[in-house]
Amino acid sequence: MRILLVSRYKPQFANHILPFVVEQGAALRQLGNQVDCFLVQGKGLLSYFRQVGPLKEKIREFRPDVVHGHYGLSGITTVLACKELPKTIRPKCVVTFHNGETLGWKQNLLSSSFSLLADYVIYVAQHIRELSYFKAKRYAIMPCGVNLEELPIIPYEEARQQLAFAPQTKYILFGGTFDNKRKNVQLLFDALNLMSDKPCFTAEHPSGVIKNGVSVEVLEMRGLSREECALRMCACDLFALPTHSEGSPQALKEAMACNCLIVATDVADIKELLGDIEGHYLLRNPRHTKKYWDADESSIAEMAELLAQALSTSARTKGRERIVAYNLTNNQIAQQLLDIYHHC
Repeated sequence: MRILLVSRYKPQFANHILPFVVEQGAALRQLGNQVDCFLVQGKGLLSYFRQVGPLKEKIREFRPDVVHGHYGLSGITTVLACKELPKTIRPKCVVTFHNGETLGWKQNLLSSSFSLLADYVIYVAQHIRELSYFKAKRYAIMPCGVNLEELPIIPYEEARQQLAFAPQTKYILFGGTFDNKRKNVQLLFDALNLMSDKPCFTAEHPSGVIKNGVSVEVLEMRGLSREECALRMCACDLFALPTHSEGSPQALKEAMACNCLIVATDVADIKELLGDIEGHYLLRNPRHTKKYWDADESSIAEMAELLAQALSTSARTKGRERIVAYNLTNNQIAQQLLDIYHHC
């Protein structure tokens, strides 16, 4: 099968494409398919319409059986290009929603309305479909997978030695960058400060000593290669994702695959992903919704309690087994995609 993946041009990533799109394409190639990519370039909402012509040219050149757009706005480009082609060369059209489509009313209105023209729509989590203004009738709930081959489990002590970690320090890997407000690092710092006799944890000073005399340092995921990210996950004592909102968080799944202890907020599909695995800690959502997490007066103390539990153990988890059992490896997801491509 010939498959054309459509995604937004991202200058900050290698080859200017989102890593999970690259990995999904690689998994499809391993199953014997021919895969190519088209990147939507330009600025603003109009760029998605301006790129319809170039995508049509790409389709005429590559002659795919399926064009698969990632993110709803790229889906606009995808469905318009496919539907404007003659039926004799018109490929099947699939669009995946990842969450950003539902965060603003313009994106939601445009993405969800144009998705009705697709042959099939994939939502990476159930709440994304529920939040979409217009809902596709032919759809699947299917998170993106993780590439276990690029996430080797490096023994904890060996990983720490490679990174020259201080022997007596507990390291927390934050699931984002400190300046990404949606990822909500402030909750993590507030909880650590509550656990400290001399509060000092900030984005500018992400290290200190908590009340039991243990040194703690928080690391961010900025500018890391996949190899560096996996090494940190294997070396750190805890992965923390106190996020306000997500689709189906890829970094959390990768941390699970590295058997990290995890503390995360109950939002999106995080509860379903973590399951009941020992070493996975879930922070209550006062809003009782999958759309957004926000604190109440008890949240900081509850976060501190979960951190204390997690940091008091040196065990690793069975998160990797959970990834395989939940059918979330790249190969498993690629096979599910092929089933959709063949039958949509």
